[in-house]
Amino acid sequence: MAAGRIRYRYEIKFYERDPKTMMAPESLRQVHPLGKSPVITDANLAIAESGAIIEYLVDRYGNGRLVPASGTPEYLRYKYWLHYAEGSAMPLLVMRLVLNNFGAGDSNVVSGFVAPQIKLHFDYIEDELRKNTWFAGNEFTAADIQMSFPLEVVAALPEEVKNRPKLKEFVERIHERPAYKTALERGGKYDISFQ
Repeated sequence: MAAGRIRYRYEIKFYERDPKTMMAPESLRQVHPLGKSPVITDANLAIAESGAIIEYLVDRYGNGRLVPASGTPEYLRYKYWLHYAEGSAMPLLVMRLVLNNFGAGDSNVVSGFVAPQIKLHFDYIEDELRKNTWFAGNEFTAADIQMSFPLEVVAALPEEVKNRPKLKEFVERIHERPAYKTALERGGKYDISFQ
């Protein structure tokens, strides 16, 4: 183990959603009543919602890592991007997924609202990534972990990433991180099906 790196034991359980309804199986509802995913259990706690999970893990096990100093401009950016991922970026991508999966992918809702909003938001993200290496500044934080999934989704869509080199570079930096590689080794590759 490299100096300064702490390893924690964890187990990954997979739950398959119903492919037609996208609803959670009963076994996942036993872990969390809403069948939310991701969800973690730690001791006798079950925590859902990606942002809450990340904040819990950083507070409980981070030992001061992955969070900028409180009261700094980097801390404010950290908080913003930590919540932006699920509050602004992912809802648009989930709308696109749901509308495409239920046969409304070519509707006025997609062309008149969802597609322009995706362009607006991911152009904004591209501009922000021109300012710094990571979302809160030049140091990697838990906000980058949180932002990695929506950016991976967009990076998998050729029409969305072709004019966004900073977004592509961000995803490549994430993929090169040892922790990311370890997570893939433990959990396996996953399919990003947001077409």
